[in-house]
Amino acid sequence: MKSLSNYGRNLAQGLLALAALLSFAAMAQTSAQPYPSRALKFVVPYPAGGSTDIIGRMLAARLSESWGQPVVVENRTGASGIIGNDYVAKSPADGYTVLIGITAMIQSAYTHAKLPYDPFKDFAPVAEIARSSDLFVVAASVPANTLKEFVALAKANPKAYSYGSYGNATSSHIHGEMFNMQAGLELAHVPYKGAAPMINDLYGGQINTAFVDVGSARSHLASGRFKVLALTGTQRFKFLPEVPTFGESGYPGFEPNGWFGMLLPAATPAEIVKKLSVEIARIVRLPEVAARLNDMGLIAVGSTPEEFAAMIKADAPEWGRVIKGAKIKIE
Repeated sequence: MKSLSNYGRNLAQGLLALAALLSFAAMAQTSAQPYPSRALKFVVPYPAGGSTDIIGRMLAARLSESWGQPVVVENRTGASGIIGNDYVAKSPADGYTVLIGITAMIQSAYTHAKLPYDPFKDFAPVAEIARSSDLFVVAASVPANTLKEFVALAKANPKAYSYGSYGNATSSHIHGEMFNMQAGLELAHVPYKGAAPMINDLYGGQINTAFVDVGSARSHLASGRFKVLALTGTQRFKFLPEVPTFGESGYPGFEPNGWFGMLLPAATPAEIVKKLSVEIARIVRLPEVAARLNDMGLIAVGSTPEEFAAMIKADAPEWGRVIKGAKIKIE
């Protein structure tokens, strides 16, 4: 009986060892599979139909074609993008859950008292997809045709002018406060829930100036109902060659562009980050994709992970300085 008991124990131990060996072999086989070997998920932390969603779906379709794997776009909305960002930050770091993020995820480090993730440590930058700028526009009735003329006008009539933004703590709000601080103005902030209602009120005379993103303003540029005096960022737009940057107009500090970018969870292997980055950069630079981004009022980029990471590192303190100085907060 004793030998039979020993035999049973030995058999059980042998079966456990075999199961562990088979499990290890399966894991090794899985890890040895080339990337990608299954469907990818692009997480867009904003509603369907917006610029981030359009970009995500355009890239997903192209990547699916080139890699021969399904690429699903999932809109995980809420809390100004925080819910979708958090989902990706806490996803497996295997390259299959990808974030289509925007500048707000970096700005939120300064506008929110607490986040469920660290926007600087919990993500691996893959590629900057495209850059955006805000335009400073004034109603056609405002008697100023340059930024210098407007500053003089606003200083002479300090209570007469306000500026609209497409939302509290957005880039346009930050740019408005940056303008107030640098030019010594007292433009009152009027926040809107998006650019469309803001432009409607600009037309209606409820506000007389605004910071509006190029994409939202582009279809209105030929209306003659407002004048563009300056734009943020480092370069002029081809379709607005006469409009100077704030820097060219004597107001440095507006250089950080808005951006659309691709990010993965921080622990994703470097070779996966690089492979995805190279392919996304190739897609972004395709003439038809670059033209589509240009039609949206964006500048196609397609950077390396290192370039994207360096840009985030350089721009973050600039955003933070203005946000803290103007006491911009989201409770």
